[in-house]
Amino acid sequence: MTQGLRFTHHYHDALPGCYTALSPTPLQGACLLYNSAELAEQLGVPDRWFQPEHIDIWQGKTLLPGMLPLAQVYSGHQFGVWAGQLGDGRGILLGEHRLANGSSMEWHLKGAGLTPYSRMGDGRAVLRSVIREFLASEALHHLGIPTTRALAIVTSDEPVQREQQEQGAMLMRVAESHLSFGHFEHFYYARQPEQVKKLADFAITHHWPQW
Repeated sequence: MTQGLRFTHHYHDALPGCYTALSPTPLQGACLLYNSAELAEQLGVPDRWFQPEHIDIWQGKTLLPGMLPLAQVYSGHQFGVWAGQLGDGRGILLGEHRLANGSSMEWHLKGAGLTPYSRMGDGRAVLRSVIREFLASEALHHLGIPTTRALAIVTSDEPVQREQQEQGAMLMRVAESHLSFGHFEHFYYARQPEQVKKLADFAITHHWPQW
């Protein structure tokens, strides 16, 4: 089933201390709500993977060969105030998909369950917010602004409590990189310059080799 797609895990191998390794927590009664046929074609993802019998791919229950899932740690500001450690509280980086042209796209599952960085959250996403992110990311992409893109949306029978009870969902999104300024901030403010250097070297090697 998985022939033709190659996943690597350079982030996992090169940046120990920058993440916690763990697998997604599947949703109950999950079903595929949406998939981007255009994006799937660009990535070389077979149409048959979007059939109901392969739902476990899109909720992280089935890991494709080469995937080593992890939750990234980072820090940053919220509402103009330094918030300290944040991290992937409900997202898990699954791996780096190597494309035929030599480039790579990271697969990241949002709403994937509790991580060590969830703080007081439940690690879940709701259908309302997942659809909003999909619409925003597609708008940015078609305006020529680099961003994550939604490959698949999974919904479920599992309730998630927000201001009221809502429908749980997951978003499989892809991007060239999920590194952010907050990754560097985390180790800078922790006074770990060797980790800042490792992050910079990783970013240059994998995303700006011309430097």
